Amino acid sequence: SKQKRRRIQYRPTDFLELDIRLYIPGKSLKAHDVDNRMKDVMDALQGRAGGPKSERVLAAIIPNDCQVYRVTMVKSEPPGQSYGEGHLIVRKYRK
Repeated sequence: SKQKRRRIQYRPTDFLELDIRLYIPGKSLKAHDVDNRMKDVMDALQGRAGGPKSERVLAAIIPNDCQVYRVTMVKSEPPGQSYGEGHLIVRKYRK
């Protein structure tokens, strides 16, 4: 995976910020709450996606979501050229 090749990893002492762009087509756009999708993204960053949250089914990118100090999240219709379901940028937060 890209994560292993690039050694994407954050330390427990890092302060982080997230920039999340979700592309949700059609009527589903109104149905999805930003706060619920944000929690899904943060769970996945910790290696927890689907199933019981106590199990890490993915390699964790961040040790704990308490490290996240700032989140910007936008949900919108997918742009015409989009093949994905969104974009995510994780970076160190500078106070």
